[in-house]
Amino acid sequence: MADEVGGLRDLMREAGAQKPLQPGEQDRLLRAAADGDQVSQERLVAAYLPTVVRLAAARAGEGLSVSDLVQEGSLGLLSAVRDFAASGERDFTSFAELRIASELGRAIDEEAAAVRDAQLLVTAAEDYTRTEMILRRILLREPTEKELAEKLEWTLDRLRYVARVVDDARRRHDEELLAYVDPEVLDFDDDEGDGPIDASQLN
Repeated sequence: MADEVGGLRDLMREAGAQKPLQPGEQDRLLRAAADGDQVSQERLVAAYLPTVVRLAAARAGEGLSVSDLVQEGSLGLLSAVRDFAASGERDFTSFAELRIASELGRAIDEEAAAVRDAQLLVTAAEDYTRTEMILRRILLREPTEKELAEKLEWTLDRLRYVARVVDDARRRHDEELLAYVDPEVLDFDDDEGDGPIDASQLN
């Protein structure tokens, strides 16, 4: 939370430091920006950064950090800068605010969807692991894909996808566990073997 407040403060400071547009400068820059002039586009984006920060701060706490929202809002502002001349609109400020707000909404919605998908995947992985254990105890062997799919009422494609996720998670867990083990203690090159490893050596 402190980092978020500090980040917002830095963004506000940066926005406040932007040089305001001079009379007539905005129209000239918008015409040049529409023709692809990058310097004009960057000048307009910088001048309207306070607008981006204000709109981003208003949607803080909706799943993305303010700094992330400012980045997304800046994309909306850039599209407004490039498209305004051909839009037929007269008020650039209103046009830009609509584009910024639209980009913020899109980014927040996509983040929310990603979180929902992640939560659903976690639940599916838990269901898969629990069902695999139950069937293993009942059958006294490893269950087949078909048996697992029927028990879970899943398609084989869904089962295989979740199984890959679970296998990847297990592999990462094993790799992280081994990272804590001194490789000198586990001598994998000793073909003859020196007997079982003393567990106290792993502490």
